[in-house]
Amino acid sequence: MNIPSDLKYTKDHEWLKVEGNVATVGITAFAQGELGDIVYVEVETEGEELDQEEVFGSIEAVKTVSDLFMPVSGEITAFNDALEQDPETVNNDPYGAGWLVKIDMSDATQVEGLLNADQYQELIG
Repeated sequence: MNIPSDLKYTKDHEWLKVEGNVATVGITAFAQGELGDIVYVEVETEGEELDQEEVFGSIEAVKTVSDLFMPVSGEITAFNDALEQDPETVNNDPYGAGWLVKIDMSDATQVEGLLNADQYQELIG
């Protein structure tokens, strides 16, 4: 299982890449594997300020729909528009081209409460 060590993780199986005050967010390889073939990604919160743990969108696979939760508080400044045409990119490249949103963090200290790669590996077994 690919769990990049330079990212932070949530118990909801999302990853964060922090660059300055901007966090890029996606779902983990484990999450996309559990969901199966992803057919639709919905994010209608672009431009909105949301709190940590609030739902910012959903991801739909052939057999289920799963909510997406804010890993940190902030404003969603970008949605990966490429996923509208090719949602399966999340399956093929969850840590790269399959990113979901970018967040302008309102409280960067929340990142410290997230899991590192070893802790996430322990969570998923």
